Amino acid sequence: MDQETVDAVLADWRTAPIDEKLRSMLGFLEKLTLSPDAVTAEDAVPLREAGLSESAMVDAVYVCALFNLIDRVADALGFEPDEGELLIQSAKFLLGRGYQ
Repeated sequence: MDQETVDAVLADWRTAPIDEKLRSMLGFLEKLTLSPDAVTAEDAVPLREAGLSESAMVDAVYVCALFNLIDRVADALGFEPDEGELLIQSAKFLLGRGYQ
C-alpha cells in the first residue's frame, strides 16, 4: 500500500480508495475497539459477504485485541514511545531479525 493510500485511510477509512474487504474489516475493528460489548455475530456478516475468510477475521481480531491491550497498559503506566536514534535502532533491529 502506497503512502498516499495509507494517509487516506488514516484520514478516513470510510472514503479511502481501498477494497471492500479492507473497508469492512476496518469498520468491524472500529466497533470492536470502541464498543466491544456491542459486537455480535451479526457484525461478522458483512465481512463474510465481502469475501473475508474465517482465518482472516480471526487473525484481525487477535491483532486488534492485542494492540488494544498493549495500548491501554501503556497508557495506564504512562509509557512514552521511543524517539530519535533509539527508535531508528529498534526499527532496524526488528527489520533485520524480526520479532523472534
